[in-house]
Amino acid sequence: MKVILIILLIIAVLAALLLFGLKKIWNNIMTAQMAPDNYTSEVKTGGELEAKYMAMGSYEVKCFTFDYADDEEIKTISIWYPAELETSDRKYPAVLFVNGTGVGASRYKPVFEHLASWGFIAIGNEDPSTWEGKKADLTLSYLLNANEDENSIFYHRLDMDNIGVEGHSQGGVGVYNTINATEHKGIYKCAVSLSPTQEEVAEQVLHIPYDPAKTAIHVLMLSGTENDVITPDNMQKSYAKVTSPKAMAVRKGAAHGDMLYSADGYVTAWFMWQLQGDTEAAKAFVGDTPEILSNSLYQDQKADLEG
Repeated sequence: MKVILIILLIIAVLAALLLFGLKKIWNNIMTAQMAPDNYTSEVKTGGELEAKYMAMGSYEVKCFTFDYADDEEIKTISIWYPAELETSDRKYPAVLFVNGTGVGASRYKPVFEHLASWGFIAIGNEDPSTWEGKKADLTLSYLLNANEDENSIFYHRLDMDNIGVEGHSQGGVGVYNTINATEHKGIYKCAVSLSPTQEEVAEQVLHIPYDPAKTAIHVLMLSGTENDVITPDNMQKSYAKVTSPKAMAVRKGAAHGDMLYSADGYVTAWFMWQLQGDTEAAKAFVGDTPEILSNSLYQDQKADLEG
């Protein structure tokens, strides 16, 4: 009897250790960084403009966080911004991020830091399920309210005419629903959708429908060729549905997760052009020889834009 009890005790201890180990592994997976800290200097670029805007900008960056008690999925709102905002009189353009499945803002801080270093207010949350765009819109509401709060560092620092939105994966789906079906849909000037889940799969399998055809603002659509959730062919079909000004490209050899940051040179150039009026950045997409159209690191490039 004593031997049996010892064996059962050993089994119980081993089971507890196994569960602890699995929990630790799972926690590590769910908190792992999705964008390398040094991606801005390590990702290969295929053009001068892509390289310029892939590099860090000139602004020192700070981060403000707020525990959002009103919604357990949003959890925390994080805002990266140029440090000079705290003492400056100028207004800054903003970009709202829409998360991929289970990938909150805390898991891709370098992407926010990079955009803020170019003079943007970059805002995100921890929402794990973003396709409807509603939680993203609530997050924007927080920034809009802070812009009118005399006690906030963001008081009258937001350029209300220059607000964009960007999302990856499920967040790429969420981008379309944010700009087409939320309370503040009319406030967004431009968008970037990174590797949005293929429409048929999104609607019929995952039940997260979206409709690119409703888009009425400038949109940049980017995806990869390897193990992505949308094939190059379906990316082109989605692109064809959009009737507003648009551009697209598919990065060769890039897997689904890579697209969160690997095309960031052109994402940043897009927002610099659209939200800051940067004429140099515009050359990546418009003019006699738009760089993105001839970049050998990409395929299926298209641009239906006016310079």
